[in-house]
Amino acid sequence: MDRANHFKMKTDTNELVRACLAGGQKAQAELYDRYKTKMYGVCMRFASSQMEAEDMLMEGFYKIFKDLHQFKNQCPLEAWARQVVVNTALMYLRKKNRQIVPTVELEEISNGIAAGDDFSANIDAGIIVRLIQNLPDGYRTVFNLYAIEGYSHKEIADMQGTTESTSRSQYARAKSALQKLITKEGIFN
Repeated sequence: MDRANHFKMKTDTNELVRACLAGGQKAQAELYDRYKTKMYGVCMRFASSQMEAEDMLMEGFYKIFKDLHQFKNQCPLEAWARQVVVNTALMYLRKKNRQIVPTVELEEISNGIAAGDDFSANIDAGIIVRLIQNLPDGYRTVFNLYAIEGYSHKEIADMQGTTESTSRSQYARAKSALQKLITKEGIFN
């Protein structure tokens, strides 16, 4: 196998991490290529625009490479990278004096919404992301944290420095707003 294709064929995460830490540009490109699409999906649910999501993604990957030495292989690299990107997105939004909005992979959105809610699992995930992006920041924050990320209302309250009842209220309002957006868009028609 030629050296140019070596990293593309690599399946050993530890080897990829070691090569990245050694400054290997091909390894860094491989790591970026492996996770850019999923991490962009994460950023899109935090962001209010594609440009903002792209900024979050670039800053997130900068931090991934900067902090890769902290990866201890106690969880999958993708999960670690995702947490870095989520934290980066949260910091990005805090800098803009917004409330925070963690998120998940596009394919998980339909499942997260369908779990106990009145939304259809048959709605295209891309449409759901667009609708979620149209929610006010506070609603979007709690909806993503609770319905998609799976945080409890207590955890959400702790993250935001509010109360559990505020989290519950924001979630109920987010669901109602999403239902109105779905009806307005005629998604079920």
